[in-house]
Amino acid sequence: MAGHRVCPWWLGYLLASPFRRVWYNPTAILGGHVRAGMTVFEPGPGMGFFTLELARLVGASGRVVAVDVQSKMLNALQRRLARAGLLERVDARLARPDSMGLNGLDGAVDFALVFAVVHELPSADAFFSETSQALKPGATLLLAEPSGHVTAPEFDAELACAARTGLAAVEYPSIRRSRSALLRKA
Repeated sequence: MAGHRVCPWWLGYLLASPFRRVWYNPTAILGGHVRAGMTVFEPGPGMGFFTLELARLVGASGRVVAVDVQSKMLNALQRRLARAGLLERVDARLARPDSMGLNGLDGAVDFALVFAVVHELPSADAFFSETSQALKPGATLLLAEPSGHVTAPEFDAELACAARTGLAAVEYPSIRRSRSALLRKA
């Protein structure tokens, strides 16, 4: 797996840009996976490119738990959520060095969106272990890694880490410029 590298916070402005929709349409990517009332986990939300759409899809009765390692990303995310009237639907959490801080989520998460994140983490095993613990049995996780940063063998290694925690690949959806898999918790 690639070394630990975190996207600089200032790049979050570019990643949250509406122009990114040319490559990634959040509604198309998420629509079949997220419904009103769900609890969704999004690690590495940055400034909210997917988070805002997730908040719309879960509706007033659902919630999104967005966890990032950079407080500047979370501050910008919260400003964007407030402007969109979606702040109350998102629980934005700052990760600790040893944990994502998913307290109170054991077996509560219906869906996780893991988009261009795992290759930036120091331990895929620790990530998938903590994430799997938060997922309900039968819950799904959409894993997408940028094909320009993550080789096929590295992606396979991530899938192997996920499998060790009870997450099995059930589909390989096509997401532009990405290696992707839909995983289901046993």
